[in-house]
Amino acid sequence: MLVPGYGGGTLADLPNALLSALGVDEPGTMPEAPNALAIEPADRVCLFLVDGMGADLLRAHAETAPFLSGLAGRTLTAGFPATTVTSLCSLGTGLTPGEHGMLGLMLAVPGTGHLFNCLRWTLPDGLVMDPAEWQPAATVYQRAARAGIEPVYVAPAEFQGTGLTEAVYRGVRYVPADTLDDRVARVHEAMRERPAHVTVYYGDLDAAGHMTGWGSEEWLRQLAVVDDMARRLAEGLPPGSALFITADHGMVNATEKLDAERVPALTEGVALLGGEARARHVYAERGAAKRVLEAWRETLDGKAWVVSRQEAVESGWFGPRVRDAWLERIGDVVAVPFTDLAITTPTNHPVEALFTGYHGSMTPAEQHVPLLEVRT
Repeated sequence: MLVPGYGGGTLADLPNALLSALGVDEPGTMPEAPNALAIEPADRVCLFLVDGMGADLLRAHAETAPFLSGLAGRTLTAGFPATTVTSLCSLGTGLTPGEHGMLGLMLAVPGTGHLFNCLRWTLPDGLVMDPAEWQPAATVYQRAARAGIEPVYVAPAEFQGTGLTEAVYRGVRYVPADTLDDRVARVHEAMRERPAHVTVYYGDLDAAGHMTGWGSEEWLRQLAVVDDMARRLAEGLPPGSALFITADHGMVNATEKLDAERVPALTEGVALLGGEARARHVYAERGAAKRVLEAWRETLDGKAWVVSRQEAVESGWFGPRVRDAWLERIGDVVAVPFTDLAITTPTNHPVEALFTGYHGSMTPAEQHVPLLEVRT
């Protein structure tokens, strides 16, 4: 089990270090060690976030990404669960999952009996979720703006104004750019400012990994695209710039799938089944938590870490502390495969059940993400 190294080696440590490198230091808001990653000062900072580009995956196919593979860098852990919504919020707030509350993909909304999809930002008809209510912490972009730096986020137009964007990117100037050429051009324009704080996102590598598996022909084609984009971003940087390339999580290819909806031992006493295939939040019916924990442990013995909510919290999976307000968002039982198993729910989530690649767990392939650096 690779429990994330919160406080000195996770994605949650990166945004505060970048602000510190730009000279931003807000008393009362920065952690005790704002630059835990010891990033050197820079006039301009750009973060290239590649969805799904795990460090172990990149090393396994270094020949497909010669530019990236030739850069100096280090390896961070993503945080738990190793999934996009959690990692984006860690990068957006500089807080651990236990502090910011984005504790998984599908989470129970306490007191409602409903699951909330934190990625698509969807609830059953008639229910809505205010991004500032679900994730109330100040973002690093708001802190940068208060320090006189206009943070810029360059990403596809379809994500502008979504609930997830409003939850984790509050305070940015959103610059929509759909093509690779547009994204590179918009980044270079934004980096002309001094100081500059720019983030650019690329998601197609993750999509290819889900559908065809990491290491597949399509995934390798996307990795080559990412490598070329990183090279072009680096070549157009003005003096005094620092480009950092990282990812939100890695990935594994499932060799076994378990339909949790068809196994009686995994459904009895279960009110809601949240999370995702590699990091399940299991919400028990009233009085059934102990029985559900025992059944899941027995069924998944030798294939998954299965713990109670209290055990997950006390073991530091979500960080050193979980805010009391977020505790009921965590399943009564948390089930995390360590083999190449995917725990699927085809009736409720048919597309996910068809995936080849998955992420969320605490294996090195899912937790390890690169932090590569270019200076001008």
